[in-house]
Amino acid sequence: MSFSLSTAEQMQAFGKQIGALLTAGDVVVLSGPLGAGKTTFVQGLATQIEVQGVVTSPTFVVSRVHKPQDSGLALVHVDAYRLTSQSDLVDLDLDATKNAVFVIEWGKDFVSGITENWIEIDIDRANELTDESDPASGIRTISVTAVGDRWSELDLTGLVA
Repeated sequence: MSFSLSTAEQMQAFGKQIGALLTAGDVVVLSGPLGAGKTTFVQGLATQIEVQGVVTSPTFVVSRVHKPQDSGLALVHVDAYRLTSQSDLVDLDLDATKNAVFVIEWGKDFVSGITENWIEIDIDRANELTDESDPASGIRTISVTAVGDRWSELDLTGLVA
């Protein structure tokens, strides 16, 4: 499935929609260039599953765990940009975090070693600005790929407005 978004609010709303589908152990892999909206997506997802703390990019710390506000799901947010091998991701001991969903930015090359099921979201940002006063503006083309039996019947029709 492929569609376009043009605002941060739309990206966060899409994150909320995906967040509503997730259960403990689910993995979402995000790909796209710097500034594409990956962390903005995660902020929406985090709002939906109701975690504690402000969601920012884990670029410099590699991973962050956001505890649930109540008895819900935790969020493990990983930035795999600096990882050089699949064993680097395994070394993070992500499976030690129970009752969590996992979002891995830049994780396309590593995810198959940790799960057989994931949602892969590619965000492609157009070079043209839609608002000259906002350097983050621009059309984003979103492609969603469902991998594995867990997501074999994923239907996003009607979710994205």
